[in-house]
Amino acid sequence: MQTNNTRREWFIRFALVFFCAGFWRGELMFISFPLLTVAWLMDGGIYRLREVITIPLTQAILLLCALLTLGVLWGEWPQDGRMKWVKYFSLLVFIPFYALIDKERLPWTLGGLIVSYLCVLMVGVYQWLTIDAQGIPLLGMSYLSFSAMLGIGAIVTSGIACMNPSVRLQILFVIATLVLLFIQFHQNGRIFLLVTLISILLIAFLRYQIEMRKFLTILISVLMVAVVFAYSSPVFQARLIQIKSDIELLQQGNYSSSLGYRLAMWDVGLHGIAERPLSGFGTGMPEKYFEKTIATYKDGLYKDLPEFQETAHYHNDWIEIGMHIGVPGMLILGFLLWSWYQAFQRNNLNLLGLGLISFIFLSGLTDTFIIFSRTPILLLIITAIAISWYKREHEH
Repeated sequence: MQTNNTRREWFIRFALVFFCAGFWRGELMFISFPLLTVAWLMDGGIYRLREVITIPLTQAILLLCALLTLGVLWGEWPQDGRMKWVKYFSLLVFIPFYALIDKERLPWTLGGLIVSYLCVLMVGVYQWLTIDAQGIPLLGMSYLSFSAMLGIGAIVTSGIACMNPSVRLQILFVIATLVLLFIQFHQNGRIFLLVTLISILLIAFLRYQIEMRKFLTILISVLMVAVVFAYSSPVFQARLIQIKSDIELLQQGNYSSSLGYRLAMWDVGLHGIAERPLSGFGTGMPEKYFEKTIATYKDGLYKDLPEFQETAHYHNDWIEIGMHIGVPGMLILGFLLWSWYQAFQRNNLNLLGLGLISFIFLSGLTDTFIIFSRTPILLLIITAIAISWYKREHEH
């Protein structure tokens, strides 16, 4: 009996570590997620499900997935379309992952995440330095995903620096933040870079709002670092030139640019939500609505955009979910972000929570961040580990 329990425990630890390492590669998710689910069932997860459901974040995830499932009734059947909306259901991974972490398994889980993050980071830096790659081609990671990963890392390290009483550790984590920001400045993801800087400043403001001199010192320091990093980055300067080019095209009435495409998508999306505010167009239907509507909307102003870029999503979390399932879906998305922050705030991690949720919210204004590649899973893993770590320290 003791041998069986020991084997089960090692299997569960392996499942947690493998999930932390495997989610970086999409193909491995087809192995790591089922493995995690099996470990959860072996650990009696079904019988303790009620405990996890009491967490507001879990409730928000379940509500969102339930409404999206219901939206299939007037939306896209699985065999009919692109199934991009299925990515929302990856948020459910929080339930088994969080439920499996206890004080004995926490070091394994944290170690698995840190080691895997550092390995991915080293591969990305190596490919950037050797072949001037954007993103990590070896792992199939786009420059946007890599930039988001760097931004999240910088927010976490800056948050820990602000929360830690040790001056030596503060300096160590500030250096780590600067290194991650330097690498991020050399990636093309300008929106994620801007959002990262804003989130870090929000953390500093919340930490030093009473001591305004310290906050102003940090603000000036961050701005100076940003200027130096921007000046040293040819990629960043090229993106500034592209922004200028995008604006010039817009002035000519040409929306075939990164900025113009987003503005067009938002315009059509808001128009669609106004048409069906209560129900949306059904789960999976937003892309089809865009391609159908642009032929006549505003006298066909946007009709050539599918030639510029294949229609995939609306580049905005709120518009995307509103087109799927209407205003109720947007309200649940708001509840999701609020409950996500509460998960940190209730465990005395409000600085880290503010930084990460600000990153999610601001990123979601220009992209469909909630279904953006592997990044939301990284954030859920960090959330589960942070909550578990605080509870362990509180027990001691």
